[in-house]
Order: sequence, then structure tokens, then C-alpha cells
Amino acid sequence: MKSHEIVEKNVGLLALFMVLAVSIGGLTQIVPLFFQDVVNDPVAGMKPRPALEVEGRDIYIREGCVGCHSQMIRPFRAETERYGHYSVAGESVWDHPFLWGSKRTGPDLARVGGRYSDDWHRAHLYNPRNVVPESKMPAYPWLVENKLDGKDTAAKLNALRALGTPYSDADIAGAAEAVKGKSEMDALVAYLQGLGTSIKNKR
Repeated sequence: MKSHEIVEKNVGLLALFMVLAVSIGGLTQIVPLFFQDVVNDPVAGMKPRPALEVEGRDIYIREGCVGCHSQMIRPFRAETERYGHYSVAGESVWDHPFLWGSKRTGPDLARVGGRYSDDWHRAHLYNPRNVVPESKMPAYPWLVENKLDGKDTAAKLNALRALGTPYSDADIAGAAEAVKGKSEMDALVAYLQGLGTSIKNKR
């Protein structure tokens, strides 16, 4: 019996070789990325998110925004013409967790920063139908009423610093004061306005 027939007739052995082949192929593609500067270094001029944006990002995750909005523009003409410059890895090196996503019930938000005014975002989040009549997005009126107390903000920045985000001692010390009394709406709008601003939007 030929060796390939032995493998083909033995399900366990075939599965083992399949796993081995996929593992080698996967590692061949993934491992080199750990050593490429373009993947591991932040884009030129990028600064860590201010404390209010960090809180806004947590609200964005809590409210499930990532379930309908991706933050990853692919390098295809149809995408870059609509959303702007394609996403690069250096923009996300300090993001924990990544929020790239692939679900687009709503538009991609990777370059939404600066595209609309703060007032537009506030009206849109309070009731999307006020500015986009055909919108399917849910309303978030409670964000106006909910206030931040800042008691955990310094700990969040400290944890991000442990993961590599270059926050200074002064950033962490002033984190609570920077967000105290602000509404969750303020925080979420600040986060949205910061998205994609590390690379100039090209349309």
C-alpha cells in the first residue's frame, strides 16, 4: 500500500497532517509581522488618547457600537473613496482591544473624526432620526444624563501604560479631574472626534 493511501484511509493521521500544514502556513504569514516596524510602531506624530476619549471608547464598547460599525478601511478604491485613507496597523498599536470589526450595519467610523461637528454627533446620538431620517441606529438619550465620576479613569490609563501606551505620570494623575462631571455623551463624542485623526483624511 502506498504511503498516501495509508494517510487517506486513516482519518486521524489525515487530520494530524492537515493541522500541521495549516499551522505551518499560518505561522509563515503571522510570525514575520511581529518583527516589522510598520506593524509595531505608532504612526508618526500619534499621541495617546486623552482621558475623556478613553472613557468614550469604553462607552462605545459598552453600548455595542462595535457590533454595527467597523473601524477598518480596506485598501480598495470603493472603500477609500467613501471613507478616506485606508487603515494602517500603526494607528491601532495602543488599542486594547482592537475594534477593527467587519460588520457594517452602519458606516465605517475609522475616519469619522472631524467630519461632523460636535453638535451633529450629539443630535445624532440623542436620536439618529433627527439628522438621518432613514437611520436604523438606536437612540442613546441616557448618555446626556449619565455623568462620569472619574474614579476608575486613572486605573484605566495605568493599565494601558502597562500594555505599552506612553502615558506620563502627569496624564495619569490628572485623569480623574479631566473627566469628572463630564457626561457620557461628552466622552463618546470626544472619542468619535478623535477617530482617524492620526492620518490626514484623504477623500
